[in-house]
Amino acid sequence: MSSASSSVRRIAATLLTAGALVSAAALPAAAHDGDRHHQRHPRVEISRVQADSPGRDDRSNRSLNNEWLEITNTTRDTINLRGWTLRDDDGNRYRFDNVRIGGRATIRIHTGNGRDTRTDLFQDRRDYVWDNHGDTATLRDDRGRTIDTETWGRRR
Repeated sequence: MSSASSSVRRIAATLLTAGALVSAAALPAAAHDGDRHHQRHPRVEISRVQADSPGRDDRSNRSLNNEWLEITNTTRDTINLRGWTLRDDDGNRYRFDNVRIGGRATIRIHTGNGRDTRTDLFQDRRDYVWDNHGDTATLRDDRGRTIDTETWGRRR
């Protein structure tokens, strides 16, 4: 009987040790999952800005469309940008309709008029949005949370 109870104690000790190891391994993973909303790099980011349209600023559609901003989806998953907004320091706002950005894809948002495609969107404006000398672009999700900002030049 003493041999049977000794075996039971060894099995119980082994199970308790295994349980403790699994719990210890899961703890850092659980703590990391809570940090998902505080990522150092956003899932969608402002990746490039061309605020100063090349050539003369003559407000032609060609010149307006040479002022643009790019956003990149840094994940593998497609993200729907419906209701997201892009703003400048002066309060100009562009609101995304039912736009999907594929995984690891980039979309360029032009200031002027044009036909939206999978890679190019148009704000359909007749005046420049981004200040050549300094501005801040702010990308917000459909709940109004700031996703990313990009600042250049001298701010007012």
